[in-house]
Amino acid sequence: CPWGAPNTTSISCSLADVMSEQLAKELQLEEENAAFPEVVAVAEGPFITGENIDTSSDLMLAQMLQMEFDREYDAQLRREEKKINGDSKVSISFENYRKVHPYDSDSSEDEVDWQDTRHDPYRADKPTTTPRKGFIGKGKDITTKHDEVVCGRKNTARMENFAPEFQVGDGIGMDLKLSNQVFNALKQHAYSEERRSARLHEKKENSTAEKAVDPKTRLLLYKMVNAGMLETITGCISTGKESVVFHAYGGNATEDKVIPPECAIKVFKTTLNEFKNRDKYIKDDYRFKDRFSKLNPRKIIRMWAEKEKHNLTRMQTAGIPCPQVVILKKHVLVMSFIGHDQVPAPKLKDVTLGSEDMKKAYYQILNLMQQLYKECNLVHADLSEYNMLWHDGKVWLIDVSQSVEPTHPHGLEFLFRDCRNVSQFFQKGGVAEALNERELFNAVSGLNITADNEVDFQAEIEALEKMNEDHVQNHGKKLSMFSSDGDPPIYDE
Repeated sequence: CPWGAPNTTSISCSLADVMSEQLAKELQLEEENAAFPEVVAVAEGPFITGENIDTSSDLMLAQMLQMEFDREYDAQLRREEKKINGDSKVSISFENYRKVHPYDSDSSEDEVDWQDTRHDPYRADKPTTTPRKGFIGKGKDITTKHDEVVCGRKNTARMENFAPEFQVGDGIGMDLKLSNQVFNALKQHAYSEERRSARLHEKKENSTAEKAVDPKTRLLLYKMVNAGMLETITGCISTGKESVVFHAYGGNATEDKVIPPECAIKVFKTTLNEFKNRDKYIKDDYRFKDRFSKLNPRKIIRMWAEKEKHNLTRMQTAGIPCPQVVILKKHVLVMSFIGHDQVPAPKLKDVTLGSEDMKKAYYQILNLMQQLYKECNLVHADLSEYNMLWHDGKVWLIDVSQSVEPTHPHGLEFLFRDCRNVSQFFQKGGVAEALNERELFNAVSGLNITADNEVDFQAEIEALEKMNEDHVQNHGKKLSMFSSDGDPPIYDE
């Protein structure tokens, strides 16, 4: 039983035997033999065998064991160096991590097992400063501040002041001597790389990608949701070359703002890569001419959003079916949603209408163009079947950020282009009553330009624009409207 009392036989001995040192050694030896019955032979090595080695000293044995351990550690470092360097011309060294062997007498002369890093013969001294007098030494040993070697080492040391992301290596350790020409080229390259890295970071943080928003825009949307203006943002419903449109549910109405149940959030892209000719629509607009700066694209984006807000407000005042403006925050425009239950109203190019509905849509657009020109004093400038929605049996106009006034230097050209797009679409749609682009232009503007062909027609349009531009330059103000023979005829179904 392991819990039973041990069966031991007591051996009687005298007090002198107990105090005997020889008896204590014998008892210790018996215990060691009982614990380790098999004697393990100690492997002989070069640090144990030898005639002149005194193994009775514990200090000597400890030093020999430490030396053998350090030797194995250094061999492991050499293997790591060989594995990493391979056949590369530029190699790395672990000399600074090797151990010092003061008792290593067996190492060969050509093999360096240890090295005192305090006196590294391969480490170049740091360049010394030139005294105020401008030279060092006397006679033939004089060295001025323009010395090639001194300047080269100074240039190498100055490379450490470059940006952290520009890797310069251990030039001081390799005792590089860079000429002024090479140093200036490296310095210019380092500055260029730093600016390029900053531009890439700025573009990554502030650019608006397709179906995504940058952190600043996301913060604006979060603030709208937290303020209770929007309840939730469901997702993206449309993407274009100039903006991304999201759907959202409206929040609580305030005293001065009526928030619709469903909203459309139009986020204008903050990059001009896809729509580089925005300035054509805005720099000559008298409302934004003084604030236009082509050198600051972010201001152009904000003015672009502000321009759409003002144009929509004019259209809404005139009773033209269009989205209702809720709020504008920088380049984020919140409007009413044209559709139902997150489903946007279809574009006119995507909807299939019967002959009667097609004819009805044509007359609605004709009246809207006349109303937009006369009452709102605007030209859509991008009117086509892509920017007209069919909702609740009528046509709605959207995307008016590029709309300009007729007195714009290119306003009549934009109007003629809109008339061409509308005329071609409805003529292909089978509307027999659809006017051609020249007749539609005269019907909308009331200018009654008489020309037999399109070339002469456009020449007269350019002449009118030139006349208006000269009037602005001479009198410092724009014409209220172009001269016409009377109000345009109102076409009705």
